[in-house]
Amino acid sequence: MKNWIIVLLLLFVVTSCKTKNSARKKDNNIKIDSTYVLEENKTPRDVNEPVSDKLAFYEHVIPQPQFEQIKISSKINVETGSFVPTLDATVYIEKDKKVWMNLTAFLFTVARGIATPDGIKGQDKTSKAYIDSDFDYLNNLLNVNFIDYKSLEKILLGRTFVKINDSQFTLTRNAQGFKMASNVNQKIVTDEKTREYKIVLQYDKNYDLLNVNLKDVLSPDEMDVSYDNWEEINGIRLPRNVKIIIKGSKSSQILMENTKFDFSRMDTPYSVPSSYKKIEIK
Repeated sequence: MKNWIIVLLLLFVVTSCKTKNSARKKDNNIKIDSTYVLEENKTPRDVNEPVSDKLAFYEHVIPQPQFEQIKISSKINVETGSFVPTLDATVYIEKDKKVWMNLTAFLFTVARGIATPDGIKGQDKTSKAYIDSDFDYLNNLLNVNFIDYKSLEKILLGRTFVKINDSQFTLTRNAQGFKMASNVNQKIVTDEKTREYKIVLQYDKNYDLLNVNLKDVLSPDEMDVSYDNWEEINGIRLPRNVKIIIKGSKSSQILMENTKFDFSRMDTPYSVPSSYKKIEIK
């Protein structure tokens, strides 16, 4: 297993664990009308019918789900151009604190990692190597520049992880549900670089996130995430299937099947043997 696969797999694992709260809350920072009433079972007359009043939509897609911890068991298939066996993953999220993950193949642990607000750590047991980095390396692997712990946790929790507003995005309804698309290029500025994206988000009629597409307007880089087979477990909406596609300067994809969800607390051991070699991030 090549050394760079440590972080690639770990990030792919955590981005698959998307959850969504079914509770309805209002974000007081959003300037919208309060007169919108969702008409259930209405099929829009047009392919993309404009939504002039967005209250119900924002009330569902912006609030964070309420939980303390969640454990997710998954089966993962990764396509990178090199052979990677089917992986069994355990992902444990402790809200606002950490995301811990363990990957096994053929009943043996092959990688383990942890993400916190300070950065990421990961180890590849097959090559006896490890990384200790900030989030720039993850951004580089995903061909984007906006991933930090806060945005990562929003991705994990099924929340809108890019900034949206009424003046720069257009919300429409269609037979599938809702579409939120940027009508001007979205500039994201970080310490390392500035990039501009075209962003499209798709939601179903129940406000479950179906797809997120971010396309860099100045390069072929593109990130596309799709979700399917949502279920409500312990009052939280969870997807059974996830597909992540990375295109551009680096291309790969992952197919994930989430098989079990558990809300009990668990131990999250992480230590690096002294014999492991650190991978220098360049």
